[in-house]
Amino acid sequence: MTVRALLLAVSLCAVAATSHASSGASRFCDRASPLTVRQQDHLLRFAAVVKQELDDSDQAVALIARSGLDLSRFGVRYSHAGVSLKASGNGPWSVRQLYYACDEARPRLYDQGVAGFLFGADDPAIGYVSIVLLPRAEAAALERAALDKALALHLLAATYSANAYPFSPRYQNCNQWVMELLAAAWGALDDTDGLRVRAQGWLIEQGYAPAPVQVGSQLLMFAANFIPWVHVDDHPEEDRYALQFRISMPASMEAFVHQRVPGAERVELCHDEQQVVIRHGWEPMTGACRPGAGDRVVVFD
Repeated sequence: MTVRALLLAVSLCAVAATSHASSGASRFCDRASPLTVRQQDHLLRFAAVVKQELDDSDQAVALIARSGLDLSRFGVRYSHAGVSLKASGNGPWSVRQLYYACDEARPRLYDQGVAGFLFGADDPAIGYVSIVLLPRAEAAALERAALDKALALHLLAATYSANAYPFSPRYQNCNQWVMELLAAAWGALDDTDGLRVRAQGWLIEQGYAPAPVQVGSQLLMFAANFIPWVHVDDHPEEDRYALQFRISMPASMEAFVHQRVPGAERVELCHDEQQVVIRHGWEPMTGACRPGAGDRVVVFD
């Protein structure tokens, strides 16, 4: 594994690369090879299926996550989450999310269409999307919070870290911003000073406990010192010695919602180069993108 691959392997959240990336970050922000016409077609058709599922839900908001970098070595499928809003001014079902903006070397909030959200995946040949739909009360509270630009920005940390510790205000990653937005919405937290600290406190009180990601290598821990958006100084010493990070990831977010909101529903979709598979329910897909009993399939022509 190259040094660059080691560094990217530590990075567990989304990064927005631009042609004007700063010199300190540009080495790590380069996009992969351009998509072929066929790959673009498949991703656009996959996005259309995802949007149709959202339309069919009769909801106005959804939690949405996608696969990104290949993090299978860490037991991670989904790396990046946001809030999909039917009433978004950027277009129906655009995803409000946090990205690290390489050109500015800082975190930013973006409203991005579903297709653009999916185009951020690392492997255009296969991809996964998870959608969590909420009961009316919880959905309404989340929608209000997500559409409140002042609140959303107040929850944005000044410094980004892809592997941010969930219970420190020092840094923040994309999924932690979503979790703190959930806390502000469902905890009815006032938009005043110390909001992030109070949001994290509410999450602790509600039993939010992200599963540790096993790094398993001193080299990876050392490599984290050389990537602009990865930090280790916010993590407890015992975790660093154990070669693990506790990080807000989509799986931990979904487990929290599933436990706390019994009426929440989940839809998982995947695509490969032949088809899209759609599964309703909390039983996750395993292995390659192949349908199981009760799954629906949309075949690419």
